[in-house]
Amino acid sequence: MHELSICRSIADIVTKHADGRHVATVHIRIGQLRQIVPDTLLYCWSMMNSDTPLAGTELQVESIPGALRCATCHTTQTLDAPVLICNSCSGRDVEIISGEEFLITTLDLAEA
Repeated sequence: MHELSICRSIADIVTKHADGRHVATVHIRIGQLRQIVPDTLLYCWSMMNSDTPLAGTELQVESIPGALRCATCHTTQTLDAPVLICNSCSGRDVEIISGEEFLITTLDLAEA
């Protein structure tokens, strides 16, 4: 369950940037190729922060689908499964163009 250590890292970053202000919501983007289970992440977030200044803070997860571009036929496709083969030409010379994101995008903070 690496989601717990991820939550610890998120909490450290959020606490640093909140600078003592109340945090209502943490918005994050997670690519589907990151092998992070959103429901487990949300559970770990609420469990880990239950007795901290971040208690009650909502973790809002935006899931980013995986996508690739084929170097052979230049087709761009969204991935339904983690198979890195072009659907158009069966080429294997592909580049992942989305789905590996992991980013805290914004914090909803109380006024200072």
